[in-house]
Amino acid sequence: MSTTDTDTDTGTGRTKDPATAKRHIGVSADGELGEAGSQLSTAPVDTAVPGSFGGPRAPGALGWLTWTGREVVGWARWFWRQLTSMRVALILLFLLSLGAIPGSLIPQSGTDAQKVADFKDAHSILGSVYDKLGLFHVYSSVWFSAIYILLFVSLIGCIVPRTWQFVGQLRGRPPGAPKRLNRLPAYATWRTGAEPEQVREAALKILKQRRFRAHIEKDAVAAEKGYLRETGNLLFHIALIVMLVAFAWGQLFKSEGNKLIVEGDGFSNTISQYDDFKSGNLFSTDDLTPFSFNLKKFTGTYERNGPNKGTPRTYQAAITYSVGAYGKEKKTTVKVNEPLKIGDSKVYLTAHGYAPVVTVRDGKGNVVYHDAVPMLPLDPNVTSQGAIKVMDGYKNAQGTSEQLGFSAFFVPTFAGAGKGDMFSQFPALDFPVLALSGFHGSLGVDAGIPQNVYQLDTSKMKQFKDAKGNIVKARLLPGETMKLPNGAGSITFDKGIKEWANFQVTQQPGSDWALIGAFTAIFGLAGSLFIQRRRVWVRAATGADGVTVVEMAGLGRSESAKLPEELGDLAALVHEQAPTKPDTDEAAVETDPDAEPSVPAAEGAEK
Repeated sequence: MSTTDTDTDTGTGRTKDPATAKRHIGVSADGELGEAGSQLSTAPVDTAVPGSFGGPRAPGALGWLTWTGREVVGWARWFWRQLTSMRVALILLFLLSLGAIPGSLIPQSGTDAQKVADFKDAHSILGSVYDKLGLFHVYSSVWFSAIYILLFVSLIGCIVPRTWQFVGQLRGRPPGAPKRLNRLPAYATWRTGAEPEQVREAALKILKQRRFRAHIEKDAVAAEKGYLRETGNLLFHIALIVMLVAFAWGQLFKSEGNKLIVEGDGFSNTISQYDDFKSGNLFSTDDLTPFSFNLKKFTGTYERNGPNKGTPRTYQAAITYSVGAYGKEKKTTVKVNEPLKIGDSKVYLTAHGYAPVVTVRDGKGNVVYHDAVPMLPLDPNVTSQGAIKVMDGYKNAQGTSEQLGFSAFFVPTFAGAGKGDMFSQFPALDFPVLALSGFHGSLGVDAGIPQNVYQLDTSKMKQFKDAKGNIVKARLLPGETMKLPNGAGSITFDKGIKEWANFQVTQQPGSDWALIGAFTAIFGLAGSLFIQRRRVWVRAATGADGVTVVEMAGLGRSESAKLPEELGDLAALVHEQAPTKPDTDEAAVETDPDAEPSVPAAEGAEK
């Protein structure tokens, strides 16, 4: 037993043109389908651009005011329908995606103000144009906010009425069967000896077993299935709103800071402790999670051979941390993709380098500087450069207070003298060498202008030179000392070499909700695409000759090959309970007692 995909008149066997049948799906010009052919979706119907809402204007001021009020209300309603339509929502979503492109390609003042300044200096005309268009602060610009808000309003205006409409559909019953079921796209009929009430009861039981919402109305069973399609559609739109709110919340209240910590040093989560810090517009210092931690040891191991030589195998920082002012100290290990989570904050391990320990003495042998100096890596093998700045406590041979500066170049694995330039051959500490050249004078820090900790400002300094006028510089192994000329002192490369790690502390509220919204949107979209909402009717009525005529028909939201197949399966199950009654003429024909009995095909069904 199967169903037909074309329109067939009962009892005649005539098949109508499929195009004719399609015109009767969903909307019936002669009203035959009625409520049964009503919309199977809660999607709003788009409206064309209207004409005058006010109609003829009555004479006088009162007539003008009435006409104007009707016009304003009418246009406002039309604009609201357009804003909440799917077409406009997709356009706004597309514009939002386009707006994010300059935010990714052009430097943003909220992320890197220095790059923005450099861009303006290098492109004076283009920089001013970008500035007027708000392309240096895309995500806080007026036009991007307008698109964002309009999309937000559009989604809410679309979801609220559709939700109430869908709730009403869930509370209601499937509509009754139309007058002529043979006009529906999937149809089957046969004659049976069972009573109409028995057929309807059997069909009702079968449909409910197949998880249809079904009930008997008059002479037919009305059933409907596939409500999860609209549920998925609504979930998709609600998930988009959740994602928009989560992203907006995260941008307004986020914070992100970086801190370089040498082994043995610590950090407390206050703004003054960060090397650099940026946050959202509504973020306040009270939102910082109170915690502190100390870097005990950094461990890094690397591949020694093969094509991946130098690639990190172990890259982790052993720390102790405590939450709050009096929290208990705990031990943990932070790895590259395994951050430490404390409240709303996450501590990521982002970089690593070396910090050679140096000791600087004056001409009398007094220690004026002793510390580990972090070096900035320049390549994957951790070839590093840095600066050693002695700002206080130093006096030259004449007793005059000066400041010292040393330009430093560090390699953890030196190739050896005469074997090329001073570049590291491997990232591990196999053969560490520190190259130094010294300066004396003023470092320029007293002017209050921020300086790069890895570079020297030598504009007010003189380089140390020996008696022959040669620049004083040296390559030091751990434990070696470079003497400064004219009794100016010395600098020693101590044997202890420490390592440093850079940590990024972030607070991104709303990220969990954004992730939930993303997964919900995927599942909702899958449901709205792959689940079909359809209606099925089973009519059983006594024909003119006293025999029960069974009609089954199905109607889906869209054309699908699965609907006729499903109706065919349902018809087969009902046919088992109400089999086809053979015609009288066929029953009277003598048959061979050894022949197998045959069951006549249902009228109107495919063979």
